[in-house]
Amino acid sequence: QGQLVESGGGLVQPGGSLRLSCTASGRISGVNTMGWHRQAPDNEREFVAGIVPGGTTRYADSVKDRFHISRDRSMTTVYLQMDDLQPEDTAVYYCYTFYRGRNIWGQGTQVTVSS
Repeated sequence: QGQLVESGGGLVQPGGSLRLSCTASGRISGVNTMGWHRQAPDNEREFVAGIVPGGTTRYADSVKDRFHISRDRSMTTVYLQMDDLQPEDTAVYYCYTFYRGRNIWGQGTQVTVSS
């Protein structure tokens, strides 16, 4: 079926920036909606940002003025530029692609915002 491989997480100070990448391979790659969710300790997984094949984007209210989602021209890689990161952004970030009626998930990448 294929897989999603994420990269770019890490430790950053409050106010800093990180850029996450996620590349789809195999059958799940192509012209699909892609995006990001995140899950903080003891919290449920929540939507962060998504981008449809036509390029329209959507953001959670908590991030829409600080995060920017984009994808490359091959439509296989999606990026999440995260600016002005705050401690409440600390979470495992999961990439997803919507394929044949369901979300396919990556393995997750840890983002920690701490001084």
